[in-house]
Amino acid sequence: MDTTVEPPVAASSAHAGGEAQTGAIASRLNWLRAGVLGANDGIVSTAGLVVGVAAAAASRETLLMAGVAGVVAGAASMAMGEYVSVSTQRDTERALLAKERSELEHSPDEELTELAGIYRAKGLSAQTAGRVARELTERDALAAHAEAELGIDPDALVSPWHAAFSSAVSFVLGALLPLAAVVLPPEGLRIPITFAAVVAALALTGAISARLGGARRRRAVWRVVFGGAAAMAATFVIGDLIGIAV
Repeated sequence: MDTTVEPPVAASSAHAGGEAQTGAIASRLNWLRAGVLGANDGIVSTAGLVVGVAAAAASRETLLMAGVAGVVAGAASMAMGEYVSVSTQRDTERALLAKERSELEHSPDEELTELAGIYRAKGLSAQTAGRVARELTERDALAAHAEAELGIDPDALVSPWHAAFSSAVSFVLGALLPLAAVVLPPEGLRIPITFAAVVAALALTGAISARLGGARRRRAVWRVVFGGAAAMAATFVIGDLIGIAV
């Protein structure tokens, strides 16, 4: 009696579904990480600007105008930078996918052998690797080869417009904290309150970044806080010197 048990065909579908779910989670984490980094940039750059202006004994109106100008310029710069960067990445991915699509059309047997070789290199036996390669190719040849060879999901290419919008919004949200901290308090408390608020916010963004990246929290927090504090201290000294000179 034949006791051979064939792996269920549905397994490849389940595997594909698992990969899709993992890809979606990874995409959300990347967007969240980008948002945290954008907020961090907004906090540091705006804090450095308004602390430097405040050190020159500027009025509340001057601080507000300088802060708003810095927020608008910074958000526009972040959005444009992300748009250009992600557009370049997407163009590269599209070119790679077009090349892979052409190879699948003109050399399907060689591509199937290559895909099986990739799975053999990952530890599967020749028989299992061949079967996995055939089933995935029958299901969606381009997706199978793009994922295995290029690490690209053809159905989940990043959008430069989404990246630009996300970066601009996160920058503005991060920048509002130091702007409010320097404009709202009385003149004598502006700089101390801004320093305290920015350090607390940077510690939070550092902790979130460390958690998302699986890094050590204390080191990440210290690095972010130290960098932000150094930037504020530098702009404070420069602004104070300019205020004295003027």
